[in-house]
Amino acid sequence: MRRVSAILILLLLAGCREPVRSQQTDPPPPQRPVGVESDALSNGAGARGDENADIRRSRQTAITRAVEAVSPAVVSINVTEVRRVQDPFAGFQDDPFFRYFFRRSTPRLRRVESLGSGFLISPDGYIVTNDHVAGSATEIEVLFPDGEARAARLVGTDAPTDLALLKVETQDALPYLALDTTAAIVGEWVIAFGNPFGLFEATQPTVTVGVVSATGRDLQSGREGRLYRDMIQTDAAINRGNSGGPLVNARGEVIGVNTAIFSESGGSIGIGFAVPAAKAQRIIAELRENGRVDRSYYTGLIVSPVTPRVADVLDLEEASGVLVRDVDPRSPATEAGLQPYDVITAIEGETVQDRDDYVARIYDFRPGDTVTVQLRRDGRSIELPLRIGRAD
Repeated sequence: MRRVSAILILLLLAGCREPVRSQQTDPPPPQRPVGVESDALSNGAGARGDENADIRRSRQTAITRAVEAVSPAVVSINVTEVRRVQDPFAGFQDDPFFRYFFRRSTPRLRRVESLGSGFLISPDGYIVTNDHVAGSATEIEVLFPDGEARAARLVGTDAPTDLALLKVETQDALPYLALDTTAAIVGEWVIAFGNPFGLFEATQPTVTVGVVSATGRDLQSGREGRLYRDMIQTDAAINRGNSGGPLVNARGEVIGVNTAIFSESGGSIGIGFAVPAAKAQRIIAELRENGRVDRSYYTGLIVSPVTPRVADVLDLEEASGVLVRDVDPRSPATEAGLQPYDVITAIEGETVQDRDDYVARIYDFRPGDTVTVQLRRDGRSIELPLRIGRAD
């Protein structure tokens, strides 16, 4: 009896190892380990290859296909600059007491290396990156995903939009990316490419995925005259070294140039910004043709901020826009009909909140362009065509 009981217990324990299933269904087929090849589990090498290909295809998405298409055209950029460095004790040289202890010195020149990312936009070797990556470079080296390194020259750069154009010489056609100048869609998938912190030079770029968090974002004016306006915001991770890399949609088209992040730690917290492709395209075309962007615009307007007191005096609903303090005679502004005490509220339909907005909106246009200026005058809304002139 004891022997029979022991056998029953063993059978019950063995049965516990089987998955629970209905008695009315057939037992499932044996599970095959994914990614493990075994002659005992296949009918031959051909069958294994077909099945692995099927598995690979089943794992592919629009994101993986975009990454495969875009990666060959993304590069790392090593830059050498020569910077003027001031002696840290130079401030003591003008002190009546300490100047006897410190020699008067002149600023020293120091070579500084930095890094960033970029991407090819033509088969003959034109590369887009950021001005803050390569705009002041004396030497530029471009590292391709296949491990090749090539010297590059700076074709042109534009500090306000933080864009720069490079060129490498090539005998063969290089892979390149197309710019999608249609408006980014909030919520659509995006992929950021680049070389974060310079960790993986001359290899496949690092890929991070997120969505378009917002469009039309305006940031505070940065250093060196940068005007970050109408930016694309994304939560795809962007870190130092990603600057200048492409922000790509799920079709593999560039919708922006990775440029800036908001971070208190220096690393990504999911708030990154890219220059929209539509703006980048016009800047790149000018850099390619002229080596610079023509900013010699002239309007004849002298403007100042609209303070709460000014808003109260002019009976404005809010302290917003810029006040026309004066207008130069025989200037484009005079010809357009602008007058002192007009308050400019928008240019070409884009809201002007303050002086930075006004400058940024004007910077979007060139001498000879005609723009529509929306303003408030004596409690009325007025639109005037302003033809932008050229400074002498």
